[in-house]
Amino acid sequence: MDDGVGARGGPRGAVAPGERGATRIADRVVAKIAAQAARERLGDRSARTASPHATVVVHHGTVRVRLHLELDYPCDIGARCADVRRHVASRVRALVGMEVPEVAVHVERLHLTPAHGAAQGRTR
Repeated sequence: MDDGVGARGGPRGAVAPGERGATRIADRVVAKIAAQAARERLGDRSARTASPHATVVVHHGTVRVRLHLELDYPCDIGARCADVRRHVASRVRALVGMEVPEVAVHVERLHLTPAHGAAQGRTR
């Protein structure tokens, strides 16, 4: 009698969980997710400001992220970096399912906001 049940008790053709293999997400994909998360947090960027760039190291289910970004100035640089760091760690953890023990933020350049420079009488 064929009841559609395989030898292991599951549906015929089903593979046991321990034998299914694993999903591997490429490092460059994780880096793109981290860079996109940084863009989300930084919000509307001026044309003169470069997009954030990320590099990652993935090892045994953990991701260490290094972000390179530019910020408008004046701003609270420490608070902006902490906010970006928290958001990137949260988004990578949610989308990739890996722990993110470290997000290093490197501010490559500060851009003076036009309104601030004009208010102080500066010209270029």
